Amino acid sequence: MRPTIATYAEEMARLRKPLAADPPMAEFIRYASLAANGHNTQPWKFSISDNAVIILPDFTRRTEVVDPDEHHLYTSLGCAAENLLIAAGAHGRPGALHAESGFETRIEIELARAQPKETPLYEAIPHRQSTRSVFDKQPLSADDLKALENAALEKGVSLQLFTDSRQVEKVLEFVVEANSAQMHDPAFVAELRDWIRFSPAQALSRRDGLFGPCSGNPVIPAWIGRRIFSLLFRESSENDRYRDQIRSSAGIAVFTGDKADPEHWIKVGRSFQRFALRATSLGIRNAHVNQPVEVPELRAQFSSWLGNASVRPDLVVRFGRADILPMSPRRPVSEILVT
Repeated sequence: MRPTIATYAEEMARLRKPLAADPPMAEFIRYASLAANGHNTQPWKFSISDNAVIILPDFTRRTEVVDPDEHHLYTSLGCAAENLLIAAGAHGRPGALHAESGFETRIEIELARAQPKETPLYEAIPHRQSTRSVFDKQPLSADDLKALENAALEKGVSLQLFTDSRQVEKVLEFVVEANSAQMHDPAFVAELRDWIRFSPAQALSRRDGLFGPCSGNPVIPAWIGRRIFSLLFRESSENDRYRDQIRSSAGIAVFTGDKADPEHWIKVGRSFQRFALRATSLGIRNAHVNQPVEVPELRAQFSSWLGNASVRPDLVVRFGRADILPMSPRRPVSEILVT
């Protein structure tokens, strides 16, 4: 029997089951892999011992068109590292992180022993998602905004929150212009299409990529989806979709590292992951609208508008309240563990 959306949901729930009281190291890797990552490529590999975890980039899963310098890749590694640190700390294994630069920057996490320390961020790990839908248009309270800012605090990373409708509209202008530029790039469109999973069977077979219902789209047989993709994925309709989504949001968050290098991209990932987990714990959804930082010509203009043309903005995220969508797939731990 071919998988249905119901069997898909059952498998996603299994992948996100809570950790046992004294989980083995591999279970911390499972929770780490639930982190945010670009195009759901899951561009990571893990090596474990009794007291340490090493997170390595998997360059076979890079998206060279949208992410030519591995910026999103290293940000994704930072997100995974933060999930692991939070999960391990909740079970009495607090960690110290060190990012080692070189040909391929890697993350080393040394784990100690201490009293377990569960937090709202830990509880939110299996529930966090990038919710690519229209939000409810309602503003957030000052307390909620402050909680998000506090969660994102990270040395070497700055966070700007825009909730004024005029500011949000200006960000929308950058998103639409950058999205149009990407839609006119055949290589970008082809790369994106390669990471879209149209049916439950395809999503469960590949265990990665962007499954249609996770973005609010209907289930389509894979062979039909591939054939009609170019008819459905059009500049005007995509821009209209982003207009509806951004105008329905409570605000926009922009994350910027002090430097444009893997070490700071990892820091940005850690900062964003805590932001997203705190949002999840408060019933707040978020979704990336990174187009202004992905198109170099517009990125410089966006930096100037943000008030600091000398640094590179890293992530653009809309936030607000909405119903949850189906969860994204993940590869099994056995496929991301290396010796």
